[in-house]
Amino acid sequence: MYKLISATLIASTLFVAIVKSTQPVFAGTCASKCGPRPIQFTPGQRVRLVVVNKTSRSIHLEKTHGNKPVSLQPGQKLQIEQGDGTEPNISLVFWDETGLALKANIVKPNFATLQVELHPEWRHKGDSAVYLDDDGQVKIL
Repeated sequence: MYKLISATLIASTLFVAIVKSTQPVFAGTCASKCGPRPIQFTPGQRVRLVVVNKTSRSIHLEKTHGNKPVSLQPGQKLQIEQGDGTEPNISLVFWDETGLALKANIVKPNFATLQVELHPEWRHKGDSAVYLDDDGQVKIL
């Protein structure tokens, strides 16, 4: 009888100690804390690049690989085609001639278009390029 009471007392003490010391853990989905999904395209897909100047100043754009800079006026849109499909990566460098920082917001309005909206940036040095890698990932530099 004493063995049964002491075994029950020990078991209940251990049970209470374990339950009391553990914190409940709630599983959450990635959507609850991970932020928006990164924009990605299918590798090898032809992508149309649309750049929109949402600043009050003229900005300059240059698609790398020997192209000359293009000036984009406030509110103006510029559409850049990827080419014949042999160009695996798209690099677009942008800057404000006065040295003000720019912020690039990227949007994927449809399956084959990457839209880059350039806004003024007041908090830090800003962004200077958008890079579409040959694996389909979009990076802001």
